[in-house]
Amino acid sequence: MHLVCPACEAINRVPTERLGEEPKCGKCGVPVLSSHPLELTQHNFDRYLGKDELPLVVDFWASWCGPCKMMAPVFAQVAAEMKTRFRFAKVNTEREQGLAQRYTIRSIPTLALFRNGAEADRVAGAMDAGRLRAWLARQH
Repeated sequence: MHLVCPACEAINRVPTERLGEEPKCGKCGVPVLSSHPLELTQHNFDRYLGKDELPLVVDFWASWCGPCKMMAPVFAQVAAEMKTRFRFAKVNTEREQGLAQRYTIRSIPTLALFRNGAEADRVAGAMDAGRLRAWLARQH
């Protein structure tokens, strides 16, 4: 499986059976699977979308959004729990308006699931941990 390093963005090959062993980047030595959601920008979004083989779960959010703030710790908690099954990321729609327009984000928070470089599913609105886990279980 190919995984993008969250620190140096190098592409690493990791056998699927070794995902639970905290694999490290061959270039910089940082763990390839982050326990925290990645902050994606226009600069690195396509690299994760096109090169990383884990399904990508993106939380489109904004700093002024109350439900986004309420859901942030839940998203981080589930990201830590499921880091070997999904890549979790956040896109700040205020700073990354081009990405918000590209994916027609009309309300926030919006979670989008990308698989093999294409959007596979989307859900709008804040979720608690149980609903988020259930949505992801249906996707895997």
